Amino acid sequence: MAGIYVVGLGASTPVGRDAWSSAAAVRAGISGFTNHPYMLDSAGEPMRVALAPWVDPHLEGAERLLALLFPTIDDVLRPIIDSDSTRVALSLGLAAPRPGLPEDLSLQLKRAVSKGYSNRFTGIATFANGHAAGLLALDAAVKKLREGAFDACVVAGVDSYMMPETLEWLEKNDQLHGAGVLNNAWGFIPGEAAGAFLIATEDAARRLAVPPLASLRGLGVGVERHRIKTETVCIGEGLTQAFRAALSELPEGTRISDVYCDMNGEPYRADEYGFACLRTKEWFNSASDFVSPADCWGDISAATSPLCVCLAAIASHKGYANGPLAFVWTSSEGGERAAVLLEATTWNGGP
Repeated sequence: MAGIYVVGLGASTPVGRDAWSSAAAVRAGISGFTNHPYMLDSAGEPMRVALAPWVDPHLEGAERLLALLFPTIDDVLRPIIDSDSTRVALSLGLAAPRPGLPEDLSLQLKRAVSKGYSNRFTGIATFANGHAAGLLALDAAVKKLREGAFDACVVAGVDSYMMPETLEWLEKNDQLHGAGVLNNAWGFIPGEAAGAFLIATEDAARRLAVPPLASLRGLGVGVERHRIKTETVCIGEGLTQAFRAALSELPEGTRISDVYCDMNGEPYRADEYGFACLRTKEWFNSASDFVSPADCWGDISAATSPLCVCLAAIASHKGYANGPLAFVWTSSEGGERAAVLLEATTWNGGP
């Protein structure tokens, strides 16, 4: 993974309208939880959600996702806004198919982004895989970047659970968190957000005169056969596969100090992480000391991993990370598992 750098960040979340304000809010423990303006749960109480307060609560479908995504892309492209000659691609993580989302969501978003950015992107690829989608998008982007298909790539994710059909589906599946007698105390708070980071090779970053915020040290993907909503027991085999692949090039004895993940209150996520940590504990200072920002912006599914990369890069850049290595992992309901290892980076002599 040597030679690939994170050089730009972008975000739109319930607690901030860019990457830096969102990271500051998460560090401060600020919660974006609120009552949904019109959706009631089965106990007759307003559903507890994490809304982006500047987005019209009645906006749905692709339009709602674009309201989150466009400001995020603007944010992440800021370091290279004046470099029209740079070949930039977009690798975009999306929710897996579910009630409340249009069947042609990927196509709608591709068309809107192409039009909105006047074909600024040399290519747009989408990955409809839920929580792990952003890191699957990163995996594909790194491969294309190494082939020379483009100079830089925006790796992004966007998601929203705010569509009425989606919220009803969550409650039907006993995943909606609530305090009522009929609700699930171990469910999650539905959220919405977009996150993005810009990656480039060292040569491209130096030409663009953008200093690195982090470097990619390892990337791993895996598949879990024993998934949620099945009659099987998950013991973290897929997550372990992703962990080991991401950590495979680390020197023996190296330990990771900072972990970011998508745990959201559902027990199965904690269980599989515990099993994966037992198998890879030699790589972590304290695997139980992790950051799970769902307690601030709710579960944001496909936006999770790009935003966690933003949190890790900002923590390192601003000096409050516990060490130079940060680890991000995500776990999708469809069985996809992914992890990325980041390292704090500076260049001698500047870009």
